[in-house]
Amino acid sequence: MFLDTSGLLTLFYSKEPRHEEADELFQAAPALLIHNYVLAEFIALITARRLSRRAGSGFLRELLSEDDLEAVWVDRELHDAAMDLLDHRPDKEYSLCDAVSFLVMQQHGETEALTTDHHFEQEGFIRLLKP
Repeated sequence: MFLDTSGLLTLFYSKEPRHEEADELFQAAPALLIHNYVLAEFIALITARRLSRRAGSGFLRELLSEDDLEAVWVDRELHDAAMDLLDHRPDKEYSLCDAVSFLVMQQHGETEALTTDHHFEQEGFIRLLKP
C-alpha cells in the first residue's frame, strides 16, 4: 500500500474523519511504500494546519523505522520523469508530489494508496479513503 500525504495526515491526526479506517488499513497492509517528497509535504501540511511539528516529526521517524516500509528517495531521474508526467497532463491539477507518487507506484507494481486524493483514481489507482 502506498502512503500519500493525505493518508498520513488521516493516520496521524485522530480528529480526521477517517482516522480509524486509516489505522485499520495501515495495520493490515502487508507492505508499505512511500517517497521522500511525501515526507516533506506531510511536514508542510501539518505546519499549515498548526499541528505539532515535533509530534509529526516523531511520527515520521517511527514510520521510517517500520520493517515492512520501503522508502524511495527521489533522485534527479525520477524528479525529471515526474516533471515530464506533469507536462503530459496539462488538464490535471496534479502536484509534483502526486506525479512522483504515480511513477513510484507504477515502478513497484502498487495499485492501492492510503489517500483521500481523487487524483490517484484519475491515474487508475485505488484510493482507499473515499468520502
